[in-house]
Amino acid sequence: MAIYTEQEARKIMEKALSFSKADACEINLSGSESGNIRYARNSVSTSGHRSNQTLVVQSNYGKQSGTATIDEFDEESLKRVVARSEELAKLSPENPEFMDPLGPQAYDKAINFVEATANITPEFRAEVANSSIEPAVAKGVTAAGFLDDSAGFAAMMNSKGLFAYNKSTNVEFTVTMRTNDGTGSGWVTRDYNDVTKFNAAKASKTAIDKAVLSQEAKAIEPGKYTVILEPSAGLGLLNGLGRSISARSADEGRSFMSKEGGNKIGEKIVDERVKLWSDPLNSEVPSATWNGAGQPLKKTVWLEDGVVKNLAYGRFWAAEKGVDPVPFPSNFIMAGGDASLEDLIKSTKKGILVTRLWYIRSVDPQTLLYTGLTRDGTFYIENGAIKYPVKNFRFNESPIIMLNNLETLGKQVRVEGNLIPYMKIRDFTFTSLSDAV
Repeated sequence: MAIYTEQEARKIMEKALSFSKADACEINLSGSESGNIRYARNSVSTSGHRSNQTLVVQSNYGKQSGTATIDEFDEESLKRVVARSEELAKLSPENPEFMDPLGPQAYDKAINFVEATANITPEFRAEVANSSIEPAVAKGVTAAGFLDDSAGFAAMMNSKGLFAYNKSTNVEFTVTMRTNDGTGSGWVTRDYNDVTKFNAAKASKTAIDKAVLSQEAKAIEPGKYTVILEPSAGLGLLNGLGRSISARSADEGRSFMSKEGGNKIGEKIVDERVKLWSDPLNSEVPSATWNGAGQPLKKTVWLEDGVVKNLAYGRFWAAEKGVDPVPFPSNFIMAGGDASLEDLIKSTKKGILVTRLWYIRSVDPQTLLYTGLTRDGTFYIENGAIKYPVKNFRFNESPIIMLNNLETLGKQVRVEGNLIPYMKIRDFTFTSLSDAV
């Protein structure tokens, strides 16, 4: 097994650290056990299991540092990997932004490990595939899906007295359903730390229903429309906003958060209903409570009442600016409302329901303008009901404009380790049609 207990990990790392002769030494030890199953054309194509373990040693002499990696942990191997990292450090140029390792830290106890997920079996994976394939065949639909589950640990120790340990589990599922005539497509994704929250049959039905409903889509004119963005679609654009929270890129004039003489902390940039934060102890999207630099991760508010409250400061940039470091987040949580998808559709006189955005590319980082395409289920809404499927669009839109054109926030849904609400947005810009299904 590649997953070590805290005591087992500590013993290996202490042994490795005992061989260090450098000014400072940092050791990271990690391991995982994971399994997967893939299916396409309504039959399983591959399934497998992976077991990995890695130890990484970083040694430094002043601002010179070197790194070496190994996956064998007997005494002689540990001696060699430490010696190799020291040899490389002595050959390396100085890094002017090198930061000394942190001393001991206090971490909250993480809640991102669930035993049931760690105990997933090949039989369970096969049943997940079956619960997609059988109903797809019954509906004249072709399924292509992937399930990946993992359990793992990460540990960190350095010569300054820091020690950190975390165990985690995760299960990820995605499936695309295509009608056999090739004119309809539906898609869904699900991810959890706790596999008992996952219902593969229900998720697959959502994708099947969208595939059947999206057959023989009609072309309508591009332009500005009221849209309902499902959480996966909303995240596609919000990711761009998340990438802009670096204080350094803002201070150096390289991002949307830049302004003359500094950054936009304290400025209102979006609708006052928008609140965006991160929290490693959120029960729906828990994560590790420390990052790769050994910094504790705490609940941090990034946007509140539409105002920028914090930007992320790495240790070097924080020291340059004379402020406390603010670690980058391990998840994003956006405040939502009580409205269901059905409620949002019923409240829409004319609009478009978007399942997914993909092939998203940056157009202008200073305004966070992005372009991309809709995919896997795009529908025209009229008088509170879905009237018919429409051909996919290319869009040009910014998450900042999007969040200033906010009409309604719906319920939150977990997507890719984040909590994102359904969003109803006015004047969303579609620029052209796409023939893709």
